[in-house]
Amino acid sequence: MLEGAEIAVSAGERVCLVGRNGSGKSTLLKIVAGLIEPDSADRFVQPGATIRYLPQEPDFSGYKTSLSYVEAGLGPGDDAYRAQYLIEELGLTGEEDPASMSGGESRRAALARVLAPEPDILLLDEPTNHLDLPVIEWLEQELKSLRSAMVLISHDRRFLSSLSRATIWLDRGVTRRVERGFGEFEAWRDEVLAQEELDRHKLDRKIAREEDWLRYGVSARRTRNQRRLGELHGLREQRRTARHAVGSVRLEASEAQASGKLVIEAVDIAKAYDGRPVVKDFSLRVARGDCIGIVGPNGAGKTTLINLLTGALKPDSGKVKLGATLEMVTLDQRRESLDPATPLGDALTGGGSDQVMVGGTPRHVISYMKDFLFQPIQRGTAVGALSGGERGRLMLARALAKPSNLLVLDEPTNDLDIETLDLLQELLADYAGTVLLVSHDRDFLDRVVSSTLISDGDGVWTEFAGGYSDMLAQRGRGVGAKARAVPVKGPAAASPTPTPAVGAAAAKRKLSFNEQHALKTLPQQLEKLQAEAGKLNAALAGDLYTRDPRLFAKATARLDEVTREIAQTEERWLALEMLREEIEA
Repeated sequence: MLEGAEIAVSAGERVCLVGRNGSGKSTLLKIVAGLIEPDSADRFVQPGATIRYLPQEPDFSGYKTSLSYVEAGLGPGDDAYRAQYLIEELGLTGEEDPASMSGGESRRAALARVLAPEPDILLLDEPTNHLDLPVIEWLEQELKSLRSAMVLISHDRRFLSSLSRATIWLDRGVTRRVERGFGEFEAWRDEVLAQEELDRHKLDRKIAREEDWLRYGVSARRTRNQRRLGELHGLREQRRTARHAVGSVRLEASEAQASGKLVIEAVDIAKAYDGRPVVKDFSLRVARGDCIGIVGPNGAGKTTLINLLTGALKPDSGKVKLGATLEMVTLDQRRESLDPATPLGDALTGGGSDQVMVGGTPRHVISYMKDFLFQPIQRGTAVGALSGGERGRLMLARALAKPSNLLVLDEPTNDLDIETLDLLQELLADYAGTVLLVSHDRDFLDRVVSSTLISDGDGVWTEFAGGYSDMLAQRGRGVGAKARAVPVKGPAAASPTPTPAVGAAAAKRKLSFNEQHALKTLPQQLEKLQAEAGKLNAALAGDLYTRDPRLFAKATARLDEVTREIAQTEERWLALEMLREEIEA
């Protein structure tokens, strides 16, 4: 899997580790963390440096609550209050039973555990998996504020581009490093692969030339012939043992006959559970060819909205009209329809056959498996033994084999590598049918959808033209976090869950240690910043530009930073003051 792979991290560096599914990224990160013994390696960690590793599947055994799990990751000199602070920031209470936590809750607890000590080096393996958009955006800002060095594995382009300053590419067992963030990585990778292809072509021509000389060249000394023959054998061996780049997935949707121009019409539909509105007075027209993205925090009702629009769920009021000749295919990204014991080949064919029906045409299962980068030997591999990326590709293979003119994709990007995401994007761009897409991948939404539906809370859904960034520009803010549910006893339990407002939150809790500390220290910080701003303004008002233009530019840049810090500090202090007043009232 790995052959001479290298990774080095200096203080404060932010490095992303990228590569195809199955290339060994997680294995390399575990070796760096000291959790796996390599066959051979030199591993050095600066004495006294602290490292924290976020696994894809954390182990909660032996812990009674989420808070106890987080606190167990703290070192002797770490701030115990930071564990509680992060638990609250990530939307947990600290009292959750690890045995019954959802995937999203488990990921949040695991993040709190590695972030709480503020280690020298953070090793994060797919930190955004199972997280909704509010938490992903919060995590970005939290990581930016840390001084820790970081190594990130993720398939979220926007997340990597925002945080990384260098990129390590793990390809065919070897690492290549470029001192550029992920935003510039793909262009560099394509240049490397193009050069490899050119070198391979040159090698082929050199082999052909030597073979031609052996066949038709003028006889020379026997020793010279033997030397050139040896060189030819060496060239052939070089070509035979070369590890070529992994091929690409071949994605092609089996399209059914065209649907009617009107695919879905919803008029004033509403749905509530236990008195809490999930969808309220919502209307929408979906035309053939539309690609609609649905975003919102976990628990906002995205799945309920899709079920209402596709007719799988009846609304409490209003009506939904479906167009003519609809053939819908749903991508079950939670993989609930896959039995872990089912062999890969049977999951594609349905069992008892070696043929897969792709758009009504039979194809041999091995041939279809190769389109999705599965090896023939994996035909008998149990679904439960596949990696997350392989299970994602299997779900795509099953969904795309069925004829459709309406695709319903629930988190299709989970666990897929970047190259497969590119091909899925191209497929959706060329798809003649209609697409309903639920995703937390901001970059994917920007590249694919024609309009975005977002939850505004309390059952209200709003449509914006364009992708996620377009929605952000029009709305002025991103996806809001969902308020934590607080159990209520007695008749009041039937009342709707309060929306995320200061008053509602204040009525259910008290100020944390960090909030009390901030209330005391923020005014002093504000005074210092304002004093610094005054000095900078005074300096800039004089003849500084004439005396020292470089110092003038530096002072101007610092004044901009201080102005932003003053605004942020004031906003934070005012929010905490309002919260304190609500609690005391």
